[in-house]
Amino acid sequence: MTPLRTPPDWAGRALADVLERAALTRNETGGRFPLYADPETGRWTTTGRGAWTGGFWAGLLWLRARHTGDTADRAAAAACTARLADWVEADTATRGLILWYGTALATGDPGARELRTRAAGAALAALDPGLGLVPWGSAFGGPRLLARVDGVPGLVPLLAGAGPEGERAAASHLHRHLDLCLGAGGRTVPAWEFAPGTGWRAAAEPPAGWSRGGAWLLLAVADALHRPEVARSAPHRLEAAARQLADAWTRPCAPLVPPANEARPAGPPDTSAAAIAAVALLKLARVPGCGPAPQYAYRAAAILERLVGEHLTRGRLLDGCYDAAKGVAVRHELVWGDFFLALALAALTGLVDIREA
Repeated sequence: MTPLRTPPDWAGRALADVLERAALTRNETGGRFPLYADPETGRWTTTGRGAWTGGFWAGLLWLRARHTGDTADRAAAAACTARLADWVEADTATRGLILWYGTALATGDPGARELRTRAAGAALAALDPGLGLVPWGSAFGGPRLLARVDGVPGLVPLLAGAGPEGERAAASHLHRHLDLCLGAGGRTVPAWEFAPGTGWRAAAEPPAGWSRGGAWLLLAVADALHRPEVARSAPHRLEAAARQLADAWTRPCAPLVPPANEARPAGPPDTSAAAIAAVALLKLARVPGCGPAPQYAYRAAAILERLVGEHLTRGRLLDGCYDAAKGVAVRHELVWGDFFLALALAALTGLVDIREA
């Protein structure tokens, strides 16, 4: 049997610890959004609006509500999700990260459903037909006409919820990013900048070798393969891309927890990239005929066991790297690392169907 059918005892204990930590974080941060926490003190650096990570905090609260069944936990998750509404009209492709992951697990919540519907329509309206994608946008400063791998996960299922036109937009957005970002041998080029008259050129940031680059793209492809309305655009291409991207995580020499930048193997690790990849591999293991499903499931479980055994302390996933180049939060607890670890553990233990989020 695969680990999906026989969840190990450590997975349930670790999930309970991460979700208990979420309750403590909620009490500490109040109405603000946690971003990253000091590895020594556990104290959070927070944001008022949530930045691009706000949906992961809401998603973590929804996981806690599902775990406890407590009405107060559900109310807290719903209130947090409602605070994401300002991002619906923001000019950013990270609407997918914010408004998909912040609402996908909110089963039966009308406010979350309405927010997701509005966000899908806004994302569809932001599609640039000439470029074939939703640009990175101007919400966080810098060039607007960027294609970045972290602008794909979440946005594909979000767009797909906007009817037939949204389904076509989701496929276009994903395939354009694959055209640009998926290089030979599965190497990911994380970001490209478009200049009228000269076209696309690789951007310097994030750099090639960025730990989360391949993980984000793998997650986006795995999401698309679970949506026939998107996958039917080019199923064989998506399956080939999935196998190519998954190979970087499943080949025998691949580290379970990668360095934040593969060009600096002795530098800080990035547990958040590993947690994202574990979720993606669990999703791929549920796609019929897409590669070696048992291998994907076992590798995801091995990643999770390493994260839990060596990097999880009192429900805090440490050794996540926010920005290695700038030296920002290089060995910290990251809110999206906690979320993806919890989501993977919840799938492993049967709390959620991994195809939900």
